[in-house]
Amino acid sequence: MSLIAVKRSMFHLRGRAKRDTTMNMTEGKPLGLLAVFALPLLIGNLFQQAYNLADSMIVGQLLGANALAAVGATGSISFLFFSIFNGISGGCGIVTAQYFGAKDDRMVCKAIANSAYIMIGFSLLTGSVAFAMVPTVLTWMGTPAEILPDAITYMRMTSASVPLIAIYNYASSMQRALGDSRTPLYFLIVSCLLNVGLDLLFVGVFRWGVFGAAFATMLAQLLAGAGSLFWAFRRNPYFKLNKQSLAFDKPIAKKTIRLGLPLALQWSLIAVSTTALQSVVNSFGATAMAAYTAGNRLEQLVQMPFGSMSMALSTYTSQNMGAGKNSRIREGFRDSLLAMAVLAGAMTLIMQLWGGNLVGLFVQEKDVISLGGKALGITSFFYVFLGVIYVCRGVLNGVGDAVFSFINGAVEIAGRVGLPLLLLAFTAAGVWSIWITAGVTWMLAGISCILRYISWRKKNTNRNSES
Repeated sequence: MSLIAVKRSMFHLRGRAKRDTTMNMTEGKPLGLLAVFALPLLIGNLFQQAYNLADSMIVGQLLGANALAAVGATGSISFLFFSIFNGISGGCGIVTAQYFGAKDDRMVCKAIANSAYIMIGFSLLTGSVAFAMVPTVLTWMGTPAEILPDAITYMRMTSASVPLIAIYNYASSMQRALGDSRTPLYFLIVSCLLNVGLDLLFVGVFRWGVFGAAFATMLAQLLAGAGSLFWAFRRNPYFKLNKQSLAFDKPIAKKTIRLGLPLALQWSLIAVSTTALQSVVNSFGATAMAAYTAGNRLEQLVQMPFGSMSMALSTYTSQNMGAGKNSRIREGFRDSLLAMAVLAGAMTLIMQLWGGNLVGLFVQEKDVISLGGKALGITSFFYVFLGVIYVCRGVLNGVGDAVFSFINGAVEIAGRVGLPLLLLAFTAAGVWSIWITAGVTWMLAGISCILRYISWRKKNTNRNSES
């Protein structure tokens, strides 16, 4: 019996003394498993989003619309640089979850160790490149001169925090791969509360401006990552690594990068598309930028349940893929799609009725509130397609469909780059082209996602029949 098998047996024998936080998702009703797994992810995502909300609300209310626009101007470019190690992190999680589903404990430990090496390398590279390129990229995007200094300051602080964010992403992705979505949540809640307190201290009391908001977020992310990782090594048996587990494993590294790079490409293409759209927003001035920023913050909240289910589906799919239970993957897809449709309808109704009131939580300027409320009225009609995107993304990423990652990213970039040009050139949509573009891009991406899933299912069914 292997060392980890002995540890695992002892761990279960001590079940009452030290609770096993892992979850086997290859047995039981899919929707129930997904709901239990996704709930902590949702709570965690909401608290993590509170980082951005705290920055935006405190900066907007205490420093004004221009400062809020400066913070918002960095959002898409931050997403671009974070996409690389986010994709690699996803690849690490898929590999680990597949070994866990196959009940190969030795390889699970090797995957955990080698994922750390890969994440460290990519995060340092990404953070360094991002820090150096900040002024050039923000200038290329046409960021207005009056907010450019604040935007550069905020973005450079964010770039410096990339390795800190990577620590949390690594710890949480490994724990999620093993079915534990609760442990990272606890540290995230504490760090989020700290983030809000530090925001108020640095911005409201010390008057450090947007630098203070970014510094508060950096410290909070450091706490979340370090705490979650420390707890994993202390309490999770799979993190009890021996010399053999810690050795660099070239096949695992290649497999992780092979799955992670397409995910990184997918997210990078999406990030490039949002960066291109941000440059269109910038051309309409600070009012449109502030309205777009406030609307984005709200719609990031809307997407939290979708994203949580998508992450749950990715783990669920990876484990069942490793166990060879493809029929459960199809069942999980069906149940999740129905749940997403109901949720999208509820979110659409909320934005139609109270969109303007919600924008008012971020700014006091009436023109920004009016523009942002009407913009949410446009995009909310397309929320159902967001649900489709996230469900398909969770399943197809979970099975390691590299072609899907490219298709999904290509559709997003075509929509966000091409549609504004067409709308501005051939229609009188004006500033509304920003939000029309967002909604139609979701629709096109959703359709392409469902078509890709149908193709995968047909191919998978034929393979099962032949075997």
